[in-house]
Amino acid sequence: MEAQFIAAWEQARRQAQALGIRMRPVEPGQALTAARRILDGRRLSDGFSALAELGHLELSLEALAVDRRFTPLFTDDQANEALTRLLEAGYRFR
Repeated sequence: MEAQFIAAWEQARRQAQALGIRMRPVEPGQALTAARRILDGRRLSDGFSALAELGHLELSLEALAVDRRFTPLFTDDQANEALTRLLEAGYRFR
């Protein structure tokens, strides 16, 4: 499951970069740790804000964190933080 999450996040990051959004690099082997650290924080990333402005929050880490395939990888607090960020940004779940 972890490998699937990392692959999905890498793909989302590539798609975001193709839209012109600058993404901070993630150290190889540290993707899940970085994702958890981002969700533990209370500050929105620049990437999240840019994705929101372009209407592409489906490419955000937060969207992946609340995806049923990957929720077991995150604590309840991390998943709740991701959900809160998405809802506050007006994300519409499909």
